[in-house]
Amino acid sequence: MSDAVVNLRTTALNATHRTHKAKMVDFGGWDMPVEYSGLIAEHTAVRTAVGLFDVSHMGDIQLRGPGSLAAVQRLLMNDASKLQTGQAHYSAMLYENGTFVDDVVLHKLSDNDYLIVINAGTREKDVQWVRKQIGAMPGVHINDFSDYYTQLAIQGPKAEATLQKLTTTDLSVIKNYWFAWGQVCGCHNVMIARTGYTGEDGFEIYIPSDEPTSSRVWGEVLDAGAEFGIIPCGLGARNTLRLESAMALYGHEISDTINVFEANLGRYCKMDKGTDFVGRDALSEIEFTGGPKRKLVGLEMIDRGIGRDGYPVFTVGGEKIGEITSGSPAPFLKKNIALAYVPTQYAVVDEILAVEIRGALVKAKVVPTPFYKKPKKPPTV
Repeated sequence: MSDAVVNLRTTALNATHRTHKAKMVDFGGWDMPVEYSGLIAEHTAVRTAVGLFDVSHMGDIQLRGPGSLAAVQRLLMNDASKLQTGQAHYSAMLYENGTFVDDVVLHKLSDNDYLIVINAGTREKDVQWVRKQIGAMPGVHINDFSDYYTQLAIQGPKAEATLQKLTTTDLSVIKNYWFAWGQVCGCHNVMIARTGYTGEDGFEIYIPSDEPTSSRVWGEVLDAGAEFGIIPCGLGARNTLRLESAMALYGHEISDTINVFEANLGRYCKMDKGTDFVGRDALSEIEFTGGPKRKLVGLEMIDRGIGRDGYPVFTVGGEKIGEITSGSPAPFLKKNIALAYVPTQYAVVDEILAVEIRGALVKAKVVPTPFYKKPKKPPTV
């Protein structure tokens, strides 16, 4: 019998994580593994080889029917009309004032069928928001499939070699942010998406959420990746990996108090896509009045010290100007890094600022983001 904390939600792999001595924590109401062998080892494995994550706590909303594209275009800020079947892109649901309900990945399953992958901690809120915004639109059916799948993320430069052992689908032809349907570990009609949240190459696969199947596939992936040094990874490494890659996390870099332009995500917001979307008018007003007053920046600590989430940011003259949203040591880069919101006049590369750490102001420098970019693959001959 599982000793998972009462009232926390669990994935189908909960018993498997506990059997393998994962350190479990409350993550947004879910009993999830934060680490197995240690954050640094797991982080390094993903950067240099391959790691396996249980991300089944993520949610999935399907919009289906002849009105589904119109619904998606109303609901999300990116332009779904540009997607081809089998393609995905990053997007977001916004409030009327241009701040974030949630950031999402949208998959086009067919001309009348879309899957929105949402964050774990906002699942119920997101589903309610979708129903409120497009529930009355004609020709669209909304289905919450959040508990239908076990979602596994196989991430790292050896992810393709690992997963290819377990499927006859040619993974080499699946481009970044595309997906295919195939058989994986004997499971039929598995969505195999070349997506992830680590800044590395990798795949996310969607298999049936029953415990025996989930546990079996988890084990088979680990067996397939053994020759490459695969290890199971927890949410701790997932967080440091995404921070090195400057990927936004809801409740930190994006929230209902932060707008798209402040978060430097305007490139995903298609103001001119030809259809209205929730939040567009407010964002147009921000553009018209000169843009955002603050921006998200990358910080690298100059002096000794680690800028943690919530630490205040100052000018070198001692004026408080902002706050760190995410900060930690970067295990692969071997630097102390952070993301923070500061007024736009300070959001300049090489600007020297300071972070208050235990009552002392510690110097930091504004640097380009992402902090880490995966190496480009050499051209095939």
